[in-house]
Amino acid sequence: MAVENINLDVRSGEFVSLIGPSGCGKTTILSLIAGLFEPTAGTVSIYGETINKPTRKVGYMLQQDYLFPWRTIYENCIIGLELEGKVSEQKRQYVMQLLEEMGLTGTENKYPHQLSGGMRQRVALVRTLATEPEIMLLDEPFSALDYQTKLQLEDLVAETLKSRQKTAILVTHDISEAIAMSDKVVVLQPCPGKIRKTVDVPNPIRAATPFIARELNGFHDLFHMLWSEFEQMEQKGGYAT
Repeated sequence: MAVENINLDVRSGEFVSLIGPSGCGKTTILSLIAGLFEPTAGTVSIYGETINKPTRKVGYMLQQDYLFPWRTIYENCIIGLELEGKVSEQKRQYVMQLLEEMGLTGTENKYPHQLSGGMRQRVALVRTLATEPEIMLLDEPFSALDYQTKLQLEDLVAETLKSRQKTAILVTHDISEAIAMSDKVVVLQPCPGKIRKTVDVPNPIRAATPFIARELNGFHDLFHMLWSEFEQMEQKGGYAT
């Protein structure tokens, strides 16, 4: 069993991060929320609706962008709308607006191989937002990027989701990233995955951009408190790193 006795309640508009050692079920939890497979016990519900199959209510952004190399950037961005049969002039304009907000104006007729990794992840975000999901699932979307690009994208993603009042759940191995981007951090322990601790991020840190948040009072204290949870788990017999 990958996870057990998970009771996770995420409020509308809230940004929650899941952290924990390898094997604690972080990605499994996202897959359950996305409806990629059914739980063997218990239920997953979104605004009271039980989820047991993929739904347009949920958008999923992964570590790799998975852009189709033979489609232009614009064509990649509208693929979800095409699959739903909802490509309209209004939706096309919305996609172009998203591209502009992401600093991607002028790239719509280019192909993925012509863009940097950071720009490709911005395209992946546009593609995910284009269908206007109610919940965004982010599975380590910045982990393959260089540090400067990672910090820039953290700010961009956080501000974009906050401005649209999107509910978001982020999986990350980066404690600093979890604190800087989130309203709440959930620490998971492995074998099987269970919730070990839930921590509310202080309001001043929540209100700041992720880049600025790292320099605020209380950030480093919270980091060390969460780091100590990892140390305690390691001392108790371990987990795969």
